[in-house]
Amino acid sequence: QVQLVESGGGLVQPGGSLRLSCAASGRTFSGSAMGWFRQAPGKEREFVATISWTGINRNYADSVKGRFSISRDNTKNTIYLQMNSLKPEDTAVYYCAAARIVTTTSNGYEYWGQGTQVTVSS
Repeated sequence: QVQLVESGGGLVQPGGSLRLSCAASGRTFSGSAMGWFRQAPGKEREFVATISWTGINRNYADSVKGRFSISRDNTKNTIYLQMNSLKPEDTAVYYCAAARIVTTTSNGYEYWGQGTQVTVSS
């Protein structure tokens, strides 16, 4: 199995930046595709970004394209989500997840972290 732990969330002002991290453990982590999802109060969980094992294949939701960047460091078993030009609409609990193949749908991910809160407010 794969265990995931997110960190780096917090309170930022509109237009600010934040970098989320997700540390992975477990012998099945090798070869996994990774993704970031978010869920705001009263809303369904939505796709944010995904990255393949090699990092070559990356996809972003239209709402974050050009502002967010996903990356991974396999030597540290960690993935990142760099968030720039943050908007109040980005406020949500952010989750990292692991899948066997690259996908943008939440049901394609087998393992999930507990989430980290991101609040964008003046």
